Amino acid sequence: MLTVNKLIPRGHGLAGALVNRAPTILLDWDVRQKSRFDATDSSGRALGVFLPRGTVVRGGDVLVAEDGSLVAVQAAPQPVMVVTACTEHGSPFDLTRAAYHLGNRHVPLELQRDHLKLEPDHVLADMLRQMHLDVASADAPFEPESGAYAPSGHPHSHDHGHTHDHVPASVRQPIAIPVKAAPAPHVHGPGCNHGHDHDHEKKPR
Repeated sequence: MLTVNKLIPRGHGLAGALVNRAPTILLDWDVRQKSRFDATDSSGRALGVFLPRGTVVRGGDVLVAEDGSLVAVQAAPQPVMVVTACTEHGSPFDLTRAAYHLGNRHVPLELQRDHLKLEPDHVLADMLRQMHLDVASADAPFEPESGAYAPSGHPHSHDHGHTHDHVPASVRQPIAIPVKAAPAPHVHGPGCNHGHDHDHEKKPR
């Protein structure tokens, strides 16, 4: 087994051609948040990764083995929930409110301009739908935010090259959206001119 004990965030300082020729490893978030794990790279080499405690490995990072060889890390697609604002009854501000409540629960969360991404949890999915947000299932790389004071925080990849018709196109390629003023609070009761009987759930086709 080849020992790996060094990480270069995003391959900073390395020639692109050198990184492109390096073997790769495909890792999901559960593995990448660990500082010690075993893996097999694309060339079939068994790797024993031993990084400093607290290190988080991101897609696009480059690992350095004890023999000086490089291994490029790719974030593996995994089951996630993609949360978007309801275009019929909501506004983009609803995502900010959702991120606040999820943050209070210390939920690992990936933030994008027009959607949130988190690991599947039916309780949280129900909560988000009750907030009139749309929740869809997808398989996608997951890169949650590091803590504000995380020592290893560094820019990370959002390579969403997969295709899922039931999730926003921006999951594949994030786009900027205009920021609107928050609408007046909606009060349900007599005189309410529209219902909220939709389930805010988009299922795969």
